Parts: sequence; C-alpha cells; structure tokens
Amino acid sequence: MKLKLGFSTCPNDTFIFDAMVHHRIDTEGLEFELLLADVEELNKAAFEHQIDITKLSYHAYAHIADNYILLDSGSALGYNNGPMLISKHKIYPDEVNNISIAIPGKYTTANLLLGIAYPDAKNKTEYLFSDIEEAILSNEIDAGLIIHENRFTYEQKGLKKIIDLGEFWETKTNMPIPLGGIVVNRKLPVKIQHKVNRVLRKSLEFAFENPAAGLPFIKQYAQEMDEKVMFRHIKLYVNEYSLNLGENGKKAIKKLYDTAFELKVIPEIKQNIFL
Repeated sequence: MKLKLGFSTCPNDTFIFDAMVHHRIDTEGLEFELLLADVEELNKAAFEHQIDITKLSYHAYAHIADNYILLDSGSALGYNNGPMLISKHKIYPDEVNNISIAIPGKYTTANLLLGIAYPDAKNKTEYLFSDIEEAILSNEIDAGLIIHENRFTYEQKGLKKIIDLGEFWETKTNMPIPLGGIVVNRKLPVKIQHKVNRVLRKSLEFAFENPAAGLPFIKQYAQEMDEKVMFRHIKLYVNEYSLNLGENGKKAIKKLYDTAFELKVIPEIKQNIFL
C-alpha cells in the first residue's frame, strides 16, 4: 500500500523518518510518496486533504481534527525547546502588544503560544521561519518569533530575547510544550492507522540505536547547519514523548487545547484525537 507522507526537512524529522522511508526496517508492506516541506506548507497540505500521513503543528491540528487522528509516535513535545520572541533592540515583554511581529505561519504552534501569552498582539506578518532573523536585522519588523535551530544562533547575530514562550508555558502549566505531532487520515482503515504508528515507532527506535545510519539523509536537508547544532536540534526535539506520548504527553496536549479554546484562539474539539 502506498501512502503520501509529509514531514519537514528539519533534523528532528529526517532523523525520525529515515529508517522507514529507506526501508532500513520492516515497513509491513507500506510504501511512501514523500512531501518534504516547511511545517506551514505541511499544515496547508493537510487543510487541503492532500496527504495521508503528515507532521503537523498542534495548532493546525486543532482546526482539522475531524479529518486526522494523532499517532502515539513521532511527536515533538518537551521542556526548554519552545519558540522565542526576539528583537534587534531591547523590547520589554509588556511592550509586545504594540510592536510588529514576524511569525513562522498562522497555524504554527509558536503562533498559538504567542496568542495565549499575548492575546492582544495583533500586528503579525507571516514569514518563512528561516527568513525571520534577517527581517529583524534589516528593520522590516520590530520582533520575530523563532523556532527550530534559530534558537541556537540568534545571539550570535546580536539579537535579543524578549520572552521564551516555552518557559512561559512551563511556568504556567508545569507541563511539556506540545509543538508538533504526526497525524494520519481518519479515512484510512483503523488497522492501517495502527500499522503506520508501529512502523513509525520502529523507525525511531532504529534511529536511536543506529544514530549514524541516517546521517546522509539528515545532512542532505540540513543545508549549511553546523553538525553540532544539528545534533543539539535532534536532542532537543526527539525524546521519550516522540516514542510514545504517554499519559503525560496527552495531558499536555489537552491542556494546550483547553487553554486556547478558553481564549477563543481555536475551535472546540469534540471528537477523540488520540489513536
């Protein structure tokens, strides 16, 4: 059976998916047509029902839970790995409502967390995540919401932290931050949904046991990223929650959605969201 599979070019995703897309493990008869793209592009593909299995922002998932269900494996949850709001010049957190902000996509979880922390911050412009630092440095925009590896490099460019939204969430809830998950189309037979989850978990277990095996694939899409940064990136976003959400992971996701719904940032989710 051939399924359309989408994930990002970021090291955490290529690390997770390498073994299954290159058949280093038994894929139980599954074949994959790949879509590698920025997470906001993946969000849009899911909104348009173009994909069977995909990485998705938890924010985007809240809007299309009718069509997709979350897998137990593959998620990015954790501590000390949230999005950060940064600027070129010193800006204080109580000034955020009055500045222009570059965001990495309307339906990113980063933007959802910004909306929870600053519901009155409305002056936002969407940018490709990798272009945000340059937009700040060139004075196109007052501040930017950074994700992925940029959190390791922004200080080298003279940029300053306004607020770490990961720290904000952890202080508020004492829970890990749900950033992105892997979803499968609800129209697929339930036994196929479970098969995808099994294969994905095996792929990740293989990656943990054989970290060098996927290096060519990871480096192919990591652009000019320093190898040390690449491994820090993987370590930050791939952890025990990636193997299995568990009860704690599921509670954190529910807390995110309950909080966002109370602020009217997302619609109410009425159906079961977990496989």
